[in-house]
Amino acid sequence: MNILLSNDDGYEAPGIKMLASYLKKIANVTIVAPDQNRSGASNSLSLDRPLSVTQVEKNYYYVNGTPTDCVHLALTGLLDTMPDMVISGINNGANMGDDTIYSGTVAAAMEGYLLDIPSFAISMSQHEAKHFETAASITIDLISHYQKNKPKDAMLLNINVPDIPLEKIQGIHITRLGKRHKAEPVNKTQDEDGNTLYWVGAAGLPNDGGEGTDFYSVDRGFVSVSPIHADLTRHSQINDLNTWMNNFK
Repeated sequence: MNILLSNDDGYEAPGIKMLASYLKKIANVTIVAPDQNRSGASNSLSLDRPLSVTQVEKNYYYVNGTPTDCVHLALTGLLDTMPDMVISGINNGANMGDDTIYSGTVAAAMEGYLLDIPSFAISMSQHEAKHFETAASITIDLISHYQKNKPKDAMLLNINVPDIPLEKIQGIHITRLGKRHKAEPVNKTQDEDGNTLYWVGAAGLPNDGGEGTDFYSVDRGFVSVSPIHADLTRHSQINDLNTWMNNFK
């Protein structure tokens, strides 16, 4: 089995190193990750400049670009053989609800999914996580289950793991994405020349976080597994839009 591993925290992040050590027990692993932390990069591609690839060691590379750059480059020119799976993570922090829109972790996995490759995005439930080994172990179990029970179509799974010891995990819940309140206001500071600088505010607390959501399950010690996809079409509104446009001139 061949696995492409990436992330958005950078090639030296503890999460990707922990996950790689576990994945190498079951697969041939190639790491292609950003040269630095690219959190919040979403699905952005670098189209205004060339990308460079630096080899750290055998099957271990970093790219001066986004998480999407890394996986796109790997799948369209760097790798000689297409991987059986794309795994992104382990992210140092949650990617639940609205977070997935901005997440470079999710975007890296989605890039594999767009080429019909089964792809998992793995995240810890909080920043400054301590139990990456919990998420790594669960990832191995999920990959094993996927291989033994292959679905008809490739899946893109967004997986969030409570930052607790493995023995305290309550189980796995299949969930939908919740929704947060709006983000906190920007933080204003000044540079040494007196210019105002703006830092994006913290993410809002869960708004739609009831039973069945990723927020609800992770908060109660369960691993959250949410199936997601890249189709942004609001299918339920197509007929209404056709009616609305009838009198358009």
